[in-house]
Amino acid sequence: MGYRYGGFWRRWMAYFIDKTILIFIYTIIIVLELAIIPLSPYSRHPNMPAGIWGEMSGPFLLGHFLVYVGICMAYFTYFHGACGQTPGKVLLKLRVIQVTGENLTYGVAFLRWLGSIICRIPLYLGFFWIVCDGRKQGWHDKIAATLVVSKTNGGYQA
Repeated sequence: MGYRYGGFWRRWMAYFIDKTILIFIYTIIIVLELAIIPLSPYSRHPNMPAGIWGEMSGPFLLGHFLVYVGICMAYFTYFHGACGQTPGKVLLKLRVIQVTGENLTYGVAFLRWLGSIICRIPLYLGFFWIVCDGRKQGWHDKIAATLVVSKTNGGYQA
């Protein structure tokens, strides 16, 4: 099967759109939480300064980091597993498929998301690999055996 692979810049733009959506969702969660914290009977601790900044301790920030990671995991796993496209990929006419040409399962989508964490560790080298690879696969694509294909007039197959 011949495919037209999604290139680095289109994939980056789709990712930027998705991250913008995720930051918007996360911002709503933060605003709601900051509105609720002062109402909590546990919001004042004797050893913490008064005010909302006193609430932003290490465990609080770690908890928020884990919430954000969980939201990202759910977002990318759900959209890739359900239809192979996140909203950013829909806008840029990209789709993730398995190298066999089949649609992704939720398990493969989750594995791909885990692989994206590995891509970030050495200065995002795993994503820049897309530029050099013949099938435009990043390390996360290679780990999960996926391809990002671009839509043509006849569909996603070239």
